[in-house]
Amino acid sequence: MLGDLIGEEQGRTTVQRVVSGEHGLPPTVETSFVASGTLLGVAVNDMGTYSGRLRADGTLEGVGQGVLMSPTGAHATWKGQGVGRFTETGGTSWRGSIVYESDSAEFAGLRGVAGVFEWEVDEAGKSSGKLWAWK
Repeated sequence: MLGDLIGEEQGRTTVQRVVSGEHGLPPTVETSFVASGTLLGVAVNDMGTYSGRLRADGTLEGVGQGVLMSPTGAHATWKGQGVGRFTETGGTSWRGSIVYESDSAEFAGLRGVAGVFEWEVDEAGKSSGKLWAWK
């Protein structure tokens, strides 16, 4: 069951590149982004990179990682994975899971929590996302 909404972000793509596929898989698109928002009520700046691969059925498979920091220096790292699809306007829409690691007191509420996210990226690279605790 989805729990409480614990985070929201808005951001933008900073760079994309195509990386050769391995072991007979198609190439992946590597996307880096910056975003800002709140996590557990704390203001954060987030930066991350994820790789998306087109699957035979036309959907996308993605994995990513990143770091975030609050204005007071609290920090956390994250790893996520998900599935996506292309939107009618040329963007992408993602759904997936994310886990965090942090020794900062502000993010103690992330310890032992799996999150689920919705992340939307428009055709110009503008993004927005929401994160819920999975209980």
